[in-house]
Amino acid sequence: MSAIPFHFPIRILPADIDFMGHVNNARYLGWVQDAVLAHWNKLAPAEAVAERLWVALKHEITYRRPAFLEDDVVARTVLEKIHGARAFYHTIIQRGEVVLAEVRSSWCCVDAGTLRPARIGDEISRLFFPATNADTGPAT
Repeated sequence: MSAIPFHFPIRILPADIDFMGHVNNARYLGWVQDAVLAHWNKLAPAEAVAERLWVALKHEITYRRPAFLEDDVVARTVLEKIHGARAFYHTIIQRGEVVLAEVRSSWCCVDAGTLRPARIGDEISRLFFPATNADTGPAT
């Protein structure tokens, strides 16, 4: 069961453009990171945001179309599930209805002080999956 999609507007900068005249592929990963962290910062309690950090574990990206400097681009990211200290996201980067890239990524939540994995408990998980409850919620 996935959470509600989170929309993250992307601003393309001249430095994002490569020798071929379109956005460098590496920038897409930065956009995914920005979208995932913005999603966490928006929905998690301030205390959790201050106490926890996120580390990327894996990104699998499929490029569909190039993006250009003047494009109006958005990342639509969906938290698909939380398992212990790990979170699994699916992000689609779009220009209007055109899909530019699809990214599946996994992340590990770590304690900001110890840098050790920090489990995401049900109290936080419920904020990201509001339509679920303790009996039918995602695996944590």
